[in-house]
Amino acid sequence: MKVLVIGGGAREHALCRSLSLDPDVNALYCAPGNAGIAEVAELRPVDALDGEAVARLATELRADLVVVGPEAPLVAGVADAVRAAGIPVFGPSGEAAQLEGSKAFAKDVMAAAGVPTARSYVCTTPEEVDAALDAFGAPYVVKDDGLAAGKGVVVTDDRAAARAHALGCDRVVIEEFLDGPEVSLFAITDGVTVLPLQPAQDFKRALDGDEGPNTGGMGAYSPLPWADPKLVDEVMASVLQPTVDELRHRGTPFSGLLYAGLAITSRGVRVIEFNARFGDPETQVVLARLQTPLASVLLNSANGTLHALPPLSWREDAAVTVVIASHNYPETPRTGDPIEGLAEVAELDAPHAYVLHAGTRREGDAVVSAGGRVLSVTATGSDLAQARTRAYKAVERIRLDGSQYRTDIAAKAAEGR
Repeated sequence: MKVLVIGGGAREHALCRSLSLDPDVNALYCAPGNAGIAEVAELRPVDALDGEAVARLATELRADLVVVGPEAPLVAGVADAVRAAGIPVFGPSGEAAQLEGSKAFAKDVMAAAGVPTARSYVCTTPEEVDAALDAFGAPYVVKDDGLAAGKGVVVTDDRAAARAHALGCDRVVIEEFLDGPEVSLFAITDGVTVLPLQPAQDFKRALDGDEGPNTGGMGAYSPLPWADPKLVDEVMASVLQPTVDELRHRGTPFSGLLYAGLAITSRGVRVIEFNARFGDPETQVVLARLQTPLASVLLNSANGTLHALPPLSWREDAAVTVVIASHNYPETPRTGDPIEGLAEVAELDAPHAYVLHAGTRREGDAVVSAGGRVLSVTATGSDLAQARTRAYKAVERIRLDGSQYRTDIAAKAAEGR
């Protein structure tokens, strides 16, 4: 099977790594990719937002499957262009991807499907913003209606900051604050059958103790030893299947990866948000635990035949990912700094710990930073404590001037909290 992955972040590196280990995959390409992905896949240049260019590349490569990784190409309809070229593609249509592209659309779908979520208001004027902030009170939750690379959400007790964020967006969703721990649950679907993966928990804030500004994610772990064993079944019944059914009934079937960001509140499970693709950094830990070869699962989703697959198989190991970010992230990150120590991780820790590239590029023989979140160090172990130890030992071997990372990823869960 020839597979083409679109994107160039840590999520796509994790996907390419898993696909490269699949015996059914005999040719693997990534466009545009990054310095780390080049070690497991052949890189090709492409504008990931240009559906026609992606379709032409897939046709030239005679790809049997195209996997569209990032949200922006999905919302732009890249998967539609590939499907129109007659090539199976893992990823929803541009219309169905509005589940992530528009939070107002997602709220409308959830209301129609009876999916539990936070009460909310969609606001477009200062008067509507003020009324919504007053209605819910602190802590204020303000979400940019459109795509914002994981940083369009403000949760704050500061009304002025919440109002400023709202007025800086064309349209916002202001909603009630949801108490309780957050959980990420992925599901692969072909528009009818829904196949849940294992839950994970990520860490959005930049600093230890969940302090600092919101980010695209600073780390993750799986499994969740503290979670109710019935959680996945409950979310399947109350969230994932009803959402997929509602979109199909609307004539907008959702095929690809459906991500549910959940709050386990005192009143039960509530949906915080949907994504239309694998989430970063949760993908890194979930795929580290998946034993079933990935390519056939994605191809069956693309072809509408998920029902024919046997149940997924999972490793007993735990997995932890720690993100190494560049200086000044998540504000304006510094780039161009050389990264050292990557070979040390590969030599000393593989296969229990490995590095997945996000914002990197190659300059001659050197790998340098090229974005905010630069690397994800992923490690597995017999339990979370061992996986954590291996991950942080690997992190300590990597040298990137001015870099930052959280030191408390999975710490509470490893201690049984």
